[in-house]
Amino acid sequence: MDYQTKLDFLFLVLIALDAMIVMGSRKVSYYVLLLCFGIVVVSVCTFFAIGDDTAQPVRLVVNASNASTRQIPETLFGIFFEEINHAGAGGIWAELVSNRGFEAGGPNVPSNISPWSIIGNESTISVSTDRSSCFDRNKVALRMDVLCDNEGINVCPTGGVGIYNPGFWGMNIEQGKAYKVTLFVRSSGKIDLSISLTDSSGLKKLATSSIISSDVSNWTKMEVLLNASETNPNSRLQLTTSTKGVIWFDQVSAMPLETYKGHGFRNDLVQMMADLEPRFIRFPGGCFVEGEWLRNAFRWKETVGPWEQRPGHFGDVWMYWTDDGLGYFEFLQLAEDLGAAPVWVFNNGISHRDEVDTSAISPFVQEALDSIEFARGDPNSTWGSVRASMGHPEPFDLKYVAIGNEDCGKKNYRGNYVKIYNAMKRAYPDIKIISNCDGSSRKLDHPADYYDFHIYTSANQMFSMAHRFDKTSRTGPKAFVSEYAVTGSDAGKGSLLAALAEAAFLIGLEKNSDIVEMASYAPLFVNTNDRRWNPDAIVFNSSHLYGTPSYWMQRFFVGSSGATLLDTTLDANSASSSLIASSIIWKNPEDERNYLRIKIVNFGSNEVSLKISVNHLNAFSIQKSGSSQTVLTSRNLMDENSLNDPMKVIPIKVPLNTAGENMDVVLPSHSLTSLDLFMESSSIRMPGSYQSSTSAI
Repeated sequence: MDYQTKLDFLFLVLIALDAMIVMGSRKVSYYVLLLCFGIVVVSVCTFFAIGDDTAQPVRLVVNASNASTRQIPETLFGIFFEEINHAGAGGIWAELVSNRGFEAGGPNVPSNISPWSIIGNESTISVSTDRSSCFDRNKVALRMDVLCDNEGINVCPTGGVGIYNPGFWGMNIEQGKAYKVTLFVRSSGKIDLSISLTDSSGLKKLATSSIISSDVSNWTKMEVLLNASETNPNSRLQLTTSTKGVIWFDQVSAMPLETYKGHGFRNDLVQMMADLEPRFIRFPGGCFVEGEWLRNAFRWKETVGPWEQRPGHFGDVWMYWTDDGLGYFEFLQLAEDLGAAPVWVFNNGISHRDEVDTSAISPFVQEALDSIEFARGDPNSTWGSVRASMGHPEPFDLKYVAIGNEDCGKKNYRGNYVKIYNAMKRAYPDIKIISNCDGSSRKLDHPADYYDFHIYTSANQMFSMAHRFDKTSRTGPKAFVSEYAVTGSDAGKGSLLAALAEAAFLIGLEKNSDIVEMASYAPLFVNTNDRRWNPDAIVFNSSHLYGTPSYWMQRFFVGSSGATLLDTTLDANSASSSLIASSIIWKNPEDERNYLRIKIVNFGSNEVSLKISVNHLNAFSIQKSGSSQTVLTSRNLMDENSLNDPMKVIPIKVPLNTAGENMDVVLPSHSLTSLDLFMESSSIRMPGSYQSSTSAI
């Protein structure tokens, strides 16, 4: 019984008692008094009867015997990165300049140079594009005709004239931090350039340096280091001069010196990824891999080598330009930095709107084979040498590839897939190949090591999907749930409701991890200035970020990959239908202790009393000291985090002083609860190899 119902019953009892007192004072008949007394008795009995019925505890039994345990795959939980919502360009890739090579306007000139803008007017400066660049794969350069001078009739305005770039909705410049600006310059005469980081108006300089040269008749690479004196999250880069002449610019870059492990990634965003301790990272898409048309698909060979030589491309699915500074090599490096297995998704000759016929697929087959050689090949091989020249002579540990994305229903997919599969297995027999076709309900008609499974649905449906793989065949390819999320009105921009349903789904995947070996949420990132998809796990702008409830939910599953799964059962009653639970034993390398973690989702609107019994621990015991309880919940089921309130819905961790083999726990309504029970001994036998994980909750 809820609190309001109890109050209603008590109010009814008080009315009946009051009536009895009044009627007794007026000498009302014995039968009327008896009737009132009966109302009181029935009310009180009903009060306690209903209270007893709804308060019936649910029994949860954990069987810790060796015979009932199973090792969860080392790869179960990872992350999926797609270039969507400016997740990469203007996101994890720390490049501050947008359209750094002036190629976003297309190969024909004159062209649009947006978001670059002009400082000055028609009497002092003229800006256009031409095809005079020294780079063969990106020929467009910017030509700046300076019409004014530092003396004479047409004197340049104070501060000079030039161009500026606001980056991706403002550059985040931080006091005390250093920024390297690199640019390629050519001029018909001497140059005297001011390179500055300023506020959004251009009037206040945060850092500045000069480039003075008497001879740059040929394209010359210039570099300056700018040290910021102030913090401003809405800054811009300016290139200005007060010297008359013609100057050409190309490939203008501004990068913070401090990046994640020195490899060009934005520290705070990648740290959010690292805190999930992903066992794999799937990249670079998603639909980004396919393209709306093949001419705009992600082509890995165009994204490797020196950054200034990369042509960039327009992603016509999510409708924005990327300079491809974040390319195939950088994704492999990111996987290595995160300690995650790379899962490389490549195009198989199919986009959303056009397909290559299987009879003409050979060039795409070779493209796929070359991509493996780039990642794994000897540094003296054709493509391995390109990787080595980029500073990584050792091969990357690439073991998983996906042939296409969501292409199973396309006319040429199976034909193209089989051609690529056979060629790849001949050249690299150890590579694990992922098919786009779902094999969870019917047997695949083609060979594969894994099949891809995507699910975007409502909260109620996602909760029920916890049992999706219960009856899936245990023979044949394993499942890779590479994209899952609650979407639509249940999700908003990242609600508690969505997170709870997804947690239930992941508990189901844990229980079915003998057939499901990999799973990842989608999408991972969204820049608030270009929200192409709702919801997303991590939300950011130039300077701030937060995790949605779905992000924090995933933190509950850190430690699951490679852990030992225990048999966990819930007694069936009316309350248990809204519950789902799992139990694991995992080892925290920070303290070298073993913990028994019980995770429970209460998807219902009432709190639930849970009686937990942990059986067959034998000589081992659960200790109160060191045990904890972590709960993700909120007052409102649709509560979300935001830039203004980033911690509104986050896990709350407290000591669990009632920890033991038998204990009572109250589960709040609409909640995800994790009980981490410290086990005094670490001698429980772990089947197979065991990989330690840290808890990030």
